[in-house]
Amino acid sequence: MSDSLERLYLAVLAAKDLDPAISRTARLFQRGPTKMAKKLAEEAIEVVIDAVNRKPEAVVRESADLLYNLSVLWASAGVRPADVWREMDRREDLLGIAEKMPKSAVKMAKVSLSRVARRPIVALEGRTLRKRY
Repeated sequence: MSDSLERLYLAVLAAKDLDPAISRTARLFQRGPTKMAKKLAEEAIEVVIDAVNRKPEAVVRESADLLYNLSVLWASAGVRPADVWREMDRREDLLGIAEKMPKSAVKMAKVSLSRVARRPIVALEGRTLRKRY
């Protein structure tokens, strides 16, 4: 997957200076990060709505749009996919791949102190939650 996102990111960089009249990517760059952020948020909402409505094919399509718009915003912000993967690796080392970093330093300190072994990976299968060790 990271190779696909890297290719998408490079394609976004290649298209950013094209004619905005023919390139959606160039048009987004011309309109700036506020427009890029708005498009990203719209796509995220569409993914959520389709997921809640149990429309997997639509989730796939909207997720592709979401990743495209995320790549555009990354390029605008000077963030490379490799930067994000490094952060994911760092978080996995601290918390396990399926966890999000706590918002506060206090929570992070508690997690770091209480963690003796790698946390179990939590996976969804169907509608049930199960842990794999």
